[in-house]
Amino acid sequence: MATALDAYSWDSLAPYAELARAHPEGIVDLAIGNPVDPVPDVVQRAIAAGANAHSYPQLEGTPVLREEIVAWYARRRGVPGLGTANVLPTIGSKELIALLPLLVGIGAGDAVVHPRAAYPTYAVGARLAGAEPVASDDPAEWPENTRLAWINSPGNPDGRVLGVDALRAAVARARELGAILALDECYAELGWEGEWASGRIPSILDPAVCDGDVTGLVSVYSLSKQSNLAGYRAAFLAGDAGIVARIREPRLHIGLWPPTPVQAAMVAALRDDAHVAAQKELYRARRIRLAEAVAAAGFRIEGSEAGLFLWTTEDRDAWESVDRLARLGVLAVPGHFYGTHTPHHVRFSLTAPDALIARAAERLSPRR
Repeated sequence: MATALDAYSWDSLAPYAELARAHPEGIVDLAIGNPVDPVPDVVQRAIAAGANAHSYPQLEGTPVLREEIVAWYARRRGVPGLGTANVLPTIGSKELIALLPLLVGIGAGDAVVHPRAAYPTYAVGARLAGAEPVASDDPAEWPENTRLAWINSPGNPDGRVLGVDALRAAVARARELGAILALDECYAELGWEGEWASGRIPSILDPAVCDGDVTGLVSVYSLSKQSNLAGYRAAFLAGDAGIVARIREPRLHIGLWPPTPVQAAMVAALRDDAHVAAQKELYRARRIRLAEAVAAAGFRIEGSEAGLFLWTTEDRDAWESVDRLARLGVLAVPGHFYGTHTPHHVRFSLTAPDALIARAAERLSPRR
């Protein structure tokens, strides 16, 4: 099993990181999407107030947290009508993505679909359960043995957004196959281009997508991006109450209980929209500066309508591009890390301090 999970390794990027560090002015690391801005004060106060957590946490979340998740979906994601039985906090979204196939009983002979350009954990989760990961962006091509289909909108790494029609097609196909359909939508507050610059990016649970029927549907969300809570491991799912109930018992026995202070912090983060708006403006300014520089350096930006990354190409093997960037002291990620379908793409992260984004822009300038 270990060999099957080793395909995605940051070790292969290490020589390029060393090359970038050798730059006279040091490295600008735009590889990992790791938040760098402060945790909002309202969240820090909440986790401090909840620090006297001597009892075991509640697996399904405190009543107030479940109510806040329900209210947040209605207010921010356009999803009314959920109840507390439809939601569940998780220890970050990555553990849920990796374990969901196993928790719902998927195994040998089953297929787990994920996007062609994809965060590797979807395929890792399929392999952990003994199932077959299948890369496909077209619901019509999903195989008959599909038991779980992951879609990701806004996408990592490509930043593409699926509109209502595309999501409806995915829902229809999943129901035709009797499969669970899960949407990883953790970048949904970070729309930049076209209709997504001001309009709401649709959730899989939006009534316009599912006609108000969440059967077989799961939305996965994380507060790592919009609230800088990557270190808190603060996430949740919403959707089919039957699926929530189904995964509750094994999570209880495994010990996947979100810590009580973190649950208090999540309540504060979900209640406060102001810090989310402020954080988005920080990323907007960084994105504008970096996008101009990347384009000037000869890269073509594709997708990238939303999210925390620029998905780019200069129409050659991505490792050649990564090498060129490293010699400028800039570290980015090759498309090879996100599947076999994107060998000519490079991902730049927007999660660097303003000063480093400015330094990267200066180094990428053709005038240098």
